[in-house]
Amino acid sequence: MNTFQNPVVEGFSPDPSVCRVGDDYYLVTSTFAYFPGVPIYHSKDLVNWKQIGNVLDREEQLNVKGIEISRGIFAPTIRYHEGTFYMITTNVTDGGNFVVTATDPAGPWSNPYFIDNAPGIDPSLFFDDDGKVYYCGTRENPTGAKYNGDWEVWLQEFDLETMQLTGVATALWKGALHTAIWPEAPHIYKKDGYYYLLIAEGGTGFNHACTVARSERIDGAYVGNKNNPILTHRHLGNKFPVQYVGHADFVDTPEGDWYLTCLAVRPREGHSNLGRETFLAEVVWEDGWPVVNPGIGQLMEEQEHKLPLVPVEKTERYDLTKEHPAYLYLRNPDMTKYDKTSREGWLRAYPSTHTIHDLASPTYLGLRQEAFDYTLTTVLEDNLTGDAEAGLVVTQSHLFHVRLVVKTIDGKKEVQMIRTLKGEEEVLGKQKIDGKDVKLVIKATGLFVDAIAEVDGKEYVVAKDVDVRHLSTESAGGFVGCTMGLYTAAKEETGHVDFEYLELVNN
Repeated sequence: MNTFQNPVVEGFSPDPSVCRVGDDYYLVTSTFAYFPGVPIYHSKDLVNWKQIGNVLDREEQLNVKGIEISRGIFAPTIRYHEGTFYMITTNVTDGGNFVVTATDPAGPWSNPYFIDNAPGIDPSLFFDDDGKVYYCGTRENPTGAKYNGDWEVWLQEFDLETMQLTGVATALWKGALHTAIWPEAPHIYKKDGYYYLLIAEGGTGFNHACTVARSERIDGAYVGNKNNPILTHRHLGNKFPVQYVGHADFVDTPEGDWYLTCLAVRPREGHSNLGRETFLAEVVWEDGWPVVNPGIGQLMEEQEHKLPLVPVEKTERYDLTKEHPAYLYLRNPDMTKYDKTSREGWLRAYPSTHTIHDLASPTYLGLRQEAFDYTLTTVLEDNLTGDAEAGLVVTQSHLFHVRLVVKTIDGKKEVQMIRTLKGEEEVLGKQKIDGKDVKLVIKATGLFVDAIAEVDGKEYVVAKDVDVRHLSTESAGGFVGCTMGLYTAAKEETGHVDFEYLELVNN
């Protein structure tokens, strides 16, 4: 039998939702303030995932302008029905809950159908075998929250012709625990005459958990599993290597085996710079209830797998003249800043007056941080004028980031390593240089990074053992993991910088 390693999608891949079409599997995750939104992955084995596109890749689909990094797109769900893929999610800062559709999961996807009178977040669709379709979501207690996180899961029939709710809304469940907080991420499944309602509760931090209830009717009453929670790591202590486990989605195979995807974090010394990642676990059914990783009851770093593994090729060096689905921009980008044609084999980037400190879209092209140990490299030719900078950034938010940049100050150039914590900037190392062509390297080992510059064949260590533990949810807050990539900014939008490539090697 094969074995697989968790996580199955590394780095900043929260709130995973999965569906199967034949023997193909598709998975989506949250993106918050990043553009494009909602990456979509394909797999043949639930383990090896290849990103095939982004669901929300046009500005008319996704407005994340001017927002905090952990706002925007929350918790997508993907489903397939009679030749059409449906992705439903929430833009918490622009329009609320909406659906988009596609016949090809790689796109293009439709413009959003925003849903009226659908309060709350974490929407999901369920296609019943009698032809009816249901919307399931989570909302604040309609009579008024009596405590923080006093929410409930609710259901209403959904009309695919109008893409709107119809009929009457029904409250389904408030979670397994007495005074449970944040019952969320609801998904409904039908098996052996029962409707099963899988949710997360306890908040998306240390007390996160997966719980399940069932009913013989779609609208309840739902009875909780006596063995709830069916998956959590909150009882394992804050030193356990995998934490925050929750927000799951079931999927079955053509052979009738069951699995779930869920989110979790892998902290290093209490800091989860990678954010929430996607994990996989086996599910079996006993006495009409799901059991996760029987005999173990928790996520495993390595475990046996019944499906034959089909590896996918991973990119390390990115050709910047070609589009790649992994590229990320901060909020809605000005694509005129990214010129892929003027210089063959190079990306010509034009600086923006928006900087990495702003709630705006600076000239930034990034990738998700997937490991604590990595080497991030680029080669640039600097043709900037005035007060400007260009280079590499590792960012958690506009208030927490580090950057290794060539700075142009009064016509002179130097490489600086700068760390920003709570919005306060500190130069940790600098090196004067003479020349336009510079190789920049950020080399990470755990929670520390070295900053290196190479000019005319000579290597300079600009800064060593820079502490980056604060680029984590635990210090910076929010729901995102770090991203890293190319950046340029200037006081005036003059000049340009050419980047030859972006290379990310996980060690």
